[in-house]
Amino acid sequence: MLIIFDCDGVLVDSEVISCRVVSECLADVGINVTLAEVMDRYIGVSFRTMLDDLRSRFDSHSLAEFEKRYQQRILIALKRDLKAIEGVEQALKTLTSRTCVASSSNRERIIFELSTTGLLRYFSDNLFSATQVAQGKPAPDLLLLAAAKMSASPEQCVVIEDSIPGIKAACAAGMRVLGFHGGSHCKPGHGEELIKAGALLLFKNMFDLPSIIANLS
Repeated sequence: MLIIFDCDGVLVDSEVISCRVVSECLADVGINVTLAEVMDRYIGVSFRTMLDDLRSRFDSHSLAEFEKRYQQRILIALKRDLKAIEGVEQALKTLTSRTCVASSSNRERIIFELSTTGLLRYFSDNLFSATQVAQGKPAPDLLLLAAAKMSASPEQCVVIEDSIPGIKAACAAGMRVLGFHGGSHCKPGHGEELIKAGALLLFKNMFDLPSIIANLS
């Protein structure tokens, strides 16, 4: 079995931090998008996908300045506030299956987040980014790439996801997917939305993951 982890919102509790910086930087350039709207529209998709959507709605000149400000601020905010999801390190220590990361973030940010939280050592160089494929989540490309690089068939993979695009990507790839709804960004009803998107089952506590995986095996 290969366990494929999303990063943001699954391994690290970064979604609220990132969305807050997006909303603040947009406001700085005169674009009013609330934190709630950023979270609803963009959690689980790549920065490239978010920018494409913003360009379809707002002035591209303002967005160039937004991107510059965001890149300047996001690593500072993450370094200050980022924490690992509670229980995830213990889960990683306990799991005996092979693991990797498949994230909508770029590789540099994946490494930064996992290094900051002390989790990088559990994955070695088995890190895959949406920047490596033509289409990010909800397309299956990234997960299929991760499986191929790890020499696993889709049927051998279990994906851990917190977002609707991630759940849909796993389903499209023909992989089993577990919906995690224990991050600080998960509002009431989020778990039910993950089930509707195709999650096999839900869990809210990372301490439970090893026993869930054992039961799947």
